[in-house]
Amino acid sequence: MDWRVVILAVVLLAVMVAGLSVKLIFKKNGRFAGTCASQSPFLNESGESCSLCGAKPDEQCKNS
Repeated sequence: MDWRVVILAVVLLAVMVAGLSVKLIFKKNGRFAGTCASQSPFLNESGESCSLCGAKPDEQCKNS
């Protein structure tokens, strides 16, 4: 395997991770908003409560 391919892959992964974390890095008190899967009807078809914070689908996320 060519070493340039490995370096290119590492650089691309670093750029992607940095792009995903821009809000966390540059915004004061930045965090991921709406992390409860129970808030999404696509992810929670059966209406279960969130395993992270315990919020039901009709409740506000307790983790935000």
